[in-house]
This record gives sequence, structure tokens and C-alpha cells, in this order.
Amino acid sequence: MTTGLEVSRTITVDDSGARHQGRNGYVTQIGNDWFAWFASTGSKSRINFLQLLHAGDITYTLNSHALSYLREEHLPKEPLRRLQTHPQSTILGITAWEAHLQALGITSQRHRRIATEGALLGGLIEKGFSLDLLIVSDGAGQFAILLHALCWVHAERLVPKLIALNDEHRQDQERVRGEIWDLYADLKAYQRNPDPALAPALEARFESIFTQHTTFATLNQTLKRLHRHKQKLLLVLQRPEIVLHTNGSEGDIRGYVKWRKISGGKRSDLGRRCRDGFASLKKTCRKLGISFWDYLGDRIEGHHTIPPLSDIIRERATAAGVVP
Repeated sequence: MTTGLEVSRTITVDDSGARHQGRNGYVTQIGNDWFAWFASTGSKSRINFLQLLHAGDITYTLNSHALSYLREEHLPKEPLRRLQTHPQSTILGITAWEAHLQALGITSQRHRRIATEGALLGGLIEKGFSLDLLIVSDGAGQFAILLHALCWVHAERLVPKLIALNDEHRQDQERVRGEIWDLYADLKAYQRNPDPALAPALEARFESIFTQHTTFATLNQTLKRLHRHKQKLLLVLQRPEIVLHTNGSEGDIRGYVKWRKISGGKRSDLGRRCRDGFASLKKTCRKLGISFWDYLGDRIEGHHTIPPLSDIIRERATAAGVVP
């Protein structure tokens, strides 16, 4: 995953249920057209997501980015002062970080959570994690870090789920859905041929659709809710390379859903690591046009005629003009 994140300008993410040792957990998928990476854990919190992005050694850093995050998340003045007064530049490992918080007298669960999220984010950026990387999700709060965009398909799904009470409601519902999909089609056209001169008109259409008042009160509330996410839904006007949906992640993670339904889950930590690792290799090979069976045979037999997947991912990014 490290190479995939390093060379990508946009990724999609998703999570689903995954059982391990008879207990319910979660699997998180991170990827794009070049790679897919899976990790199953017992949580799907923002802390968990940030830890996964570290892709290995987890480091906690209280740099300017971390402190900005703490302020944005409204960490109270006293725990913020304590963290700033004793700013160990980098702390390695979860145990050492927990001990650091305890030594500072930061015991509130909420304060520890915010501090941990900020330090993990600071550690990512200290490692070179790109501030320009776009993360596209279904709107789940754990993924809302840095440049976060929303999936249009998930946003639109809120409209047909509403239960209309009469024909007039149903007509408004269908009309609004049509307007949303027409705008979505024009945003896709903008992606293919970006023209900044067209952006104001597209933004105005967004305003018109999501601020309108219909005869259906619940629909009006839903549109108002979506309007609050305007910036995350219209990032395509600034970054045309963005993916407008998370269909790729949902398709990738479907295999886990099948395994969960058939076998339930793994009983050992080794089994879980194998499941995550082989799923990542299989999906990445498929995206790169490589036979997974041939890849396994090549590695098991020691031929190494197939280059490392990280090298192929970097080549694809270079060919796409993402990596110079």
C-alpha cells in the first residue's frame, strides 16, 4: 500500500463486517485503479483508519499539522496546553503514546481520542503523506481527514429511500432524482474536458437543486443535509481527476462479504493476515492485468519473472503523468 499511496492523487475507501476468532470486526479497503489493500481489525474508528494509513510502524508526532487538528476538533485548552508544553517530537508505538498521555494527566476518553487522532495525522505527514491526496468515501466519519470527498452515488441514495405519502410527493421525488443525475452526468463531462469557465454554472445548479423547497418536507430536509456537504461533493471542479463514486471499493470488498457469509471468519492471527494479504495481492493483480495464479507460481517457484507489484504500480502512475 505504501507505493500506492505515494504515487496516487486520489483513493477510494470502504469498510464492511469481518469476523475473527468468533468476534465481529471490520475490514477496511483502500485503493484505486492500480491497487487494493485490505486490513481487518476490531474497530472502524478514525484512529483505526489513521493507523492503517501508516502501513507499518505507527508514529505519533505533535507538529503544526497535529496541533491544527486538535484546535479544529475543539480539544480543550488545558490538555492542549499540556501537549504543547511537553511536545515530544515523535513517539513510536501505541504503548509509548498511551504512556505519554497518562504522564500528562490526559485521562478523558474524548481528549485522548482527539489527541491520538491529531498525533497520528502529524506522524503521517511527517513521513511524507501527501496533503493533496484525495480520499473519497461514502461519508463515514472515520474517513473524514485532509481532502475528503463524498461519493455521489451514496448521496443520491438518500432520496429514493424516502417514503412518499402521496402522488405529489412521488413526483417531486422523481423530479429531484432526475435533476441530481443530470448534474452528475455534467460533472462527469467536466471531468473529461475540464473548463474552469463552466464551474460557476455547475455550482449554481448544485445550489438550485439542493436549496429548493418541494411539497415533500422530508425531501427538503434531505436536500438541506446534502447541501451542507457542497464542498465535498463539488471537489471535482477543483480536482477533475477525482473519482465521483466509491463503486471500485465496494466491488473490491465484496469478496470479504462472501467469505464472511460462507466461512464466518478466521480463528488465528496468521489466518487473518493471510486473508488480508492474499486478498490485497489478488485484487491488485487483477487491476494490473496480471494473472494471480501466475503471480503466485512465479513467486513460489522463485522465478521472479513478474516484476514486483510496487514497480508496476509506479510505472502505471508514471505513464499516467502522476509521477514525473
